Amino acid sequence: MKKSVYSLVLMDDVIKAVDQQAYRLGTSRSNLINQILAEHLSCVTPEMRMREIFGQVAELVSSSFCVQEQRSPSLMTVRTALEYKYRPTINYKVELERAPVEYLGTLRVSIRTQSAALIDMFHSFFAYRAKLENAYLSRLGVDSYSCEIGEGSFARKLINTRTLDPDQAGAAIGEYIKDLDRAVKTYFAAPKEFGESAPLLEKNYRLLLEKYII
Repeated sequence: MKKSVYSLVLMDDVIKAVDQQAYRLGTSRSNLINQILAEHLSCVTPEMRMREIFGQVAELVSSSFCVQEQRSPSLMTVRTALEYKYRPTINYKVELERAPVEYLGTLRVSIRTQSAALIDMFHSFFAYRAKLENAYLSRLGVDSYSCEIGEGSFARKLINTRTLDPDQAGAAIGEYIKDLDRAVKTYFAAPKEFGESAPLLEKNYRLLLEKYII
């Protein structure tokens, strides 16, 4: 959304209140004024779109994840614990694009642990999962799948089909996180028996793709 520079004459008390609110929200004075005017005039800003998306994500995942507060309107982090010794934490962080084109944003998954064995398991699972997702998306004619696996981290781009409104985009992201987390926990619960669980998990992923390509 294009922006231009304008000059406004405002009361000092108004600016003081705007600055205080902008500080609390972690945004700039001009951005907050832009949001206030847009809401008053029923214009949709990137911040409003992202807030609507994240609201839908939170509604879907809040019963089984801890939703963390973020100062940036483009970020959302949810976390959960694995049923494993020391209960290591898995974080799912979504960063949305202000002006999405090919991708809605990026999902980053990370595990908080010092255990080399757990990190190896994390890497093995996401190598499997990335191969699975790429294969199924390719069958649907999607060739823009992009991911990266690091040490205890996984990042992938969230595909923008340009067919989803903000509520639907939020539902797609939320359902994807839930599906991914279910697969992660199944793998970590019994990695040696994962081959028996994999067909059902793959079926669940296929069913998700019938609703949303993300």
